Amino acid sequence: MKSVVLFFSLFFIALAGQAEVIVLNGVYQGKDIYVKNPVTTSGVGFCVFEVLVNGQITSDEVNSPSFAIDLGALGLRLGAAVEIILRCKENCPVKVINPEAIYPTSTFEIVDIALSPNGELVWTSNQESASIPYAVEQYRWNKWIKVGEVSGAGGSGEHQYSFNSFLHSDENTFRISQLDYRGNRYSQEVKIVSSRPAVQLVSPKVTKTIDLSGETDYEMYSEFGLIIKSGRGSSIDVSKLFKGKYYLNYDNNAGITITKK
Repeated sequence: MKSVVLFFSLFFIALAGQAEVIVLNGVYQGKDIYVKNPVTTSGVGFCVFEVLVNGQITSDEVNSPSFAIDLGALGLRLGAAVEIILRCKENCPVKVINPEAIYPTSTFEIVDIALSPNGELVWTSNQESASIPYAVEQYRWNKWIKVGEVSGAGGSGEHQYSFNSFLHSDENTFRISQLDYRGNRYSQEVKIVSSRPAVQLVSPKVTKTIDLSGETDYEMYSEFGLIIKSGRGSSIDVSKLFKGKYYLNYDNNAGITITKK
């Protein structure tokens, strides 16, 4: 199942015998929040009686069946952290109609992206409406693999980033991505042919170690497809593994059969 990063919170706190509090946390995206505000169970007045944004009471008119929280009137910059507190009367079904308006949203645009022969990935972006981490991904062993993460600055203007990657032999392909509540958003791919020599497997039949001709990233799988070892190096300790057949990904090779004696 695809993992999801939770960027926001929306929850209720009961205040004994008095009221309830709805709290929303996120970032300002240039949009207002809309609230459905029913009449109290007693039939007197409406549920929400006070709204606070970042600790300050707002002037929003809450005495109506629905109202807007005008975040634009508070002078917030795009991407600024926002905490909204709705103070409500007890046992009221208040509903925030569009909580996603303050979910951090990936809006980056790549101005330039390049990969150097020594593995340094450098990119310039703008239009970052929120500070969201960039995942650095490398395509190897017939799949995209996350190899690192760089914090996004957020805000308007251009921002420059870099990440030192480990190249394998032959062609290397990279991209960056950000994850928001809608899913992943990707940059274009960037490629370079490495001068690093191909790594060779010394012998497919091993007893204590798998020896390789040079340093490389690797993954080792069981016959059932379970990953049992991963890392970087030129020697892999398999002394504690059961005898049998395994599969090894290393350098730019995938699914190489290894027999543990």
